[in-house]
Amino acid sequence: MSMSRLRPCRLSILLAALLMWGGLPTASAQPQRAVRADTLYTMTGDPIEEGVVLIENDTIAAVGPAPEVDVPASAEVHEASVATPGLIDPRGTVGLSGIYNVPADQDQLDTSEPMQPALRALDAYNPREQLVSFVQQLGFTTVHTGHAPGALISGQTATFSTAGTTVEASLRDSITTVAFTLGPDAQARFEQPGTRAKGVAMLRQALLDAQAAMDGGESEGDLGQAVLQDVLRGEVPALITAHRAHDIQTALRLQEEFGFDLILDGAAEAYLMTEEIAEANVPVILHPTMARPSGTTQNAAFTTAGVLHDAGVPVAIQTGWEPYVPKTRIALYEAAIAMAHGLPREAALASITREAAEILGLESVGTLAPGQRADLALFDGDPFEYTTHVCTVLIGGEVVSDECK
Repeated sequence: MSMSRLRPCRLSILLAALLMWGGLPTASAQPQRAVRADTLYTMTGDPIEEGVVLIENDTIAAVGPAPEVDVPASAEVHEASVATPGLIDPRGTVGLSGIYNVPADQDQLDTSEPMQPALRALDAYNPREQLVSFVQQLGFTTVHTGHAPGALISGQTATFSTAGTTVEASLRDSITTVAFTLGPDAQARFEQPGTRAKGVAMLRQALLDAQAAMDGGESEGDLGQAVLQDVLRGEVPALITAHRAHDIQTALRLQEEFGFDLILDGAAEAYLMTEEIAEANVPVILHPTMARPSGTTQNAAFTTAGVLHDAGVPVAIQTGWEPYVPKTRIALYEAAIAMAHGLPREAALASITREAAEILGLESVGTLAPGQRADLALFDGDPFEYTTHVCTVLIGGEVVSDECK
């Protein structure tokens, strides 16, 4: 037997023996990484001064003040002024809309028909899109993205990690919501509907048809109708973009009529409907705070997030979708402006972490706690200060960005 064949064999035997006798540590025997932060926002309680997050593989193993968390000497330690859960963009089109604003990277809205519930975000999402890596470097580890407002039913949304080079590797939830639009924004691109009333009539008819087919056991063969039946059964929320107060009222009426789970999207005039939204127990993914006030958003206010929060309405703040480069905003900055206009600091951070995750039904992200996915953003200062940088981003316990941005 040649030496070239003998050596690997002997090495394998030696490694097996060492593992059996405890001479070599296994991957699960000790945490891989630790994060130390002057201030640690776990989003499960008060911030922790001199906090530590211990990470084993892709999961958080322990969280607490430094004296209470034992960090093995072999652990790779990352230090930060402030550490938070990985940020969540609760509503956008990143990965369907691209950074260059050219037809080749604009897949966020199909205008061939006004109602297309069968369209899946995962079939258009590009995990290699530069806009995905751009938001990742700014601390966003999860994006809820998909078909944009602008059609009565523009399609399904999905949730992705900003890590991974394939859709399968990035995907966290294949159908998070079905996206609807009420009001003039649903009329501009199509021959029908021509008015609000026509649009709502078309939606009601589509839902009634799906309901009748469901009651009659007829759901196979029609992808769009099958998805609407999922909405009617409460398995998938309806994400309804409605900015004007009377369009918000219509969304609430539809929810009451059909009994689906509703998430209000945009809701620029929600401050005029605060009591009604709170009474309906409906969460709001609010338009970007700094969105241009024009058209249906002309009455948008910086104070809306604070008003809704004070009324007990769950609020997340989105990047949205806009027709100019780069088609998205940075939700961290939007939350900072909301904080400057009445939204408490931790509620502002929750709007792009814990609250966003809860509204979207994401269980493993949004907080820092044992058993949660190890997604973290590490800052060199106050996250809401414009001069602060995101210096390290971890997704699933792996460092995906380590350059201060």
